[in-house]
Amino acid sequence: MAVFVYTARNKKGEKVEGTVEANDRRGALLVIERSGNIPVSVMERGAAAAAKSSEGVEHFSWQGRKLKIKSRDLLVFTTEMSDLLASGMTLGNALNTLANRKTGKPADKIIAALRDDIVQGISLSDAMAKNPETFSKLYVSMIKAGEASGALAEVLTRLVEHYERMQEVKDKVTMALVYPAIVISLGICTLVFTMIYVVPKFQMIFQQINQALPLPTKILIAISRGTVQYGWIFIILIIFGVMSAKRALKSEKGRLWWDGFVLRMPLIRGIIASSIYSNFARTLSSLLTNGVPVLQALGIVEQTVGNSVISAEIRKAKERVTDGTTISGPLAAGKVFPPLMTDMLSIGEQTGDMSGSLNHIAARYESELTRNVKIFTTALEPILIVVLAALVGFVVMSILLAVISMSDGLNA
Repeated sequence: MAVFVYTARNKKGEKVEGTVEANDRRGALLVIERSGNIPVSVMERGAAAAAKSSEGVEHFSWQGRKLKIKSRDLLVFTTEMSDLLASGMTLGNALNTLANRKTGKPADKIIAALRDDIVQGISLSDAMAKNPETFSKLYVSMIKAGEASGALAEVLTRLVEHYERMQEVKDKVTMALVYPAIVISLGICTLVFTMIYVVPKFQMIFQQINQALPLPTKILIAISRGTVQYGWIFIILIIFGVMSAKRALKSEKGRLWWDGFVLRMPLIRGIIASSIYSNFARTLSSLLTNGVPVLQALGIVEQTVGNSVISAEIRKAKERVTDGTTISGPLAAGKVFPPLMTDMLSIGEQTGDMSGSLNHIAARYESELTRNVKIFTTALEPILIVVLAALVGFVVMSILLAVISMSDGLNA
């Protein structure tokens, strides 16, 4: 009989290590399961020693670059892991199954690294914490809570639901900005084409007639000439401005200014604020539901909310929290969160159902986000049409005034 070294979890979620004798690995798994433990990894003694010697190797990088699973691929991975564990498969076997698929994506190496760490006796949450580029603190904290409670499959299912909702919110915001971006881009391209190719041809005709031009036409020709002769300077200035803005926004002051600006900007602020509040409520609800302490949950939400102004307020609220459970008062004290939100949260604290209250808050602001997106697109369409019509109208009017002036001159 062979000797197998195993790592398992007991009914309390605690890690258990030991050895069993069996004819093969399947027999070793049966012995461990009959003892009331859940196998995490089972290896023959020689293979386990070889795996132990490789501990400490960096799994999550390739050719000096950090590997990362894309958000949609991470959602697929989480869904499949949840399904495999719910079907009764052990954690090690589930990871091995997913690692053997060979999709050619960075996920292959990351999942294989998770499997190897599990085999070495490292918990899944600790293995995931090695790759913060892929697994956020929210993800790792919920996995750790699932390991402690012995309900990892259920926690993975909640993670799937959470990230699906977050993706829906993100898609709504993205779709709200796609239409104006396309219209503005096409309008700029049309005006640039007109200034570079159309106006110069009319200018040649006007010069041949040698007649005084109306003021709007002179302005148009000057703009066209400046675009043709100094366009490359404008492009360099735009590139320099964009790079400078990016660098400024990476600083703490620049980021605070920008995040505060978007929260005050007409039309945009409703979309941004609703998205942030729904994200805050959903994330905090998911963490509290899975047993993460309030202060730790607030710390995680602070890093995932996506707005430095709101993050700073959450950090201050966390410092104001004294009993570790009541957070509505500290959040309301900063007067950044809307009163309705803190009032609903206070009711949840009084009834002992904070998670349910947070879910109601999230649903409320998700509905408000949908309404704000509709208002934004409805209001922006006529604004863009008026602006573009004014610009195109100026070009057309300038050319028509010159043509009419020429006609009057010829008739005279």
